[in-house]
Amino acid sequence: MTDTKMAERSGAPSAAKPAAESGEHSGQDEGIFTVLLALGANIGVGVLKLIAGLISGSSALLSEAAHSVGDSTTEVLLLVALRRSDRPADRRHPFGYGKERYFWSLLAAGGIFISGAAFSIYQGLHTIIGGDQEPTDKLWINYPVLALAAVLEGASFVQAIRRVRTQQRQSRKSLRSLMRDPEDPTVNSIAMEDSTALVGIVVAGLGVLLHQLTGDAVYDGIASLIIGLLLLVVAFVLARSTGDLLIGKQASGQLLREVEAFLENEEEIVDVVDVLSMLVGTGNVLLCVRADFDDEVRGGAIEAACMRIDADLRERFPELLEVFIQPVSSGDPRVEQRVQARYGRALSDDGQAGRTQ
Repeated sequence: MTDTKMAERSGAPSAAKPAAESGEHSGQDEGIFTVLLALGANIGVGVLKLIAGLISGSSALLSEAAHSVGDSTTEVLLLVALRRSDRPADRRHPFGYGKERYFWSLLAAGGIFISGAAFSIYQGLHTIIGGDQEPTDKLWINYPVLALAAVLEGASFVQAIRRVRTQQRQSRKSLRSLMRDPEDPTVNSIAMEDSTALVGIVVAGLGVLLHQLTGDAVYDGIASLIIGLLLLVVAFVLARSTGDLLIGKQASGQLLREVEAFLENEEEIVDVVDVLSMLVGTGNVLLCVRADFDDEVRGGAIEAACMRIDADLRERFPELLEVFIQPVSSGDPRVEQRVQARYGRALSDDGQAGRTQ
């Protein structure tokens, strides 16, 4: 087969684009609302926790206040991420600014560690090692504060889970898979923060109760230490998943299987030799395909086929931001070696075997 230039996108508008863009803006607005709700809840309960902690001397409440400060800092960074990642592509960033969301989410994970986890661990260790016995007559003030915090954090958590389930349907993933392997770290950050906050409230309440019943502040310190360790785990999980997105992670396996099956049904394509993808933003996928075209299809007919396939792919899969199609020979050893090195197998072993017989 003669060398053919990579056929790029046709630029023709897709019928699915208006609906896709409408859904994208709706999702963006809902994401901003989710972050704003969490920010308002954390600022409110953070102030109350700080006041209660200073009055009662409870290290667990002071750790919870630090937790809220860390979460509030995180949410401000996530708002920046949502705003900056929504800018359109330009000459300097031809694939758009979608990865800004990953960058600011990584900073947010660092904020959880620095503002929340580090202070809580320090406060817990200081209380346990210092052995200072705080008076217990004012510890009761912590209970209504923790109850109000549970209500506000619970409302934020419900909204975050609603947003996660929306993304679950859009990404074709299970809920567990989406939480472990997110495509939008801002939503996961809020959901994990709120769930950790609810667990932290229970831990703080138990620490305060045991402190009040026994008169020993060590239980308060242990609660503070547990809260810090919880935040440390959350910060690590979020940083790791966001780091994968920044490095350049492929689109979901389900999407790639559907794309491959779609291409295999095109009459001009004999075999799909290689499929490369990368998430360049939430709901935005860069797709590169190497395909073996029928030898009877030549020259301008290949170009026309690539343009039509490009438009069909965009209509079927609105998340595809850019599509590149390169005609290659499935028997080219250089392509086979790269595919084998990447995936450990050829994408279409059956098809290749069929042609060699």
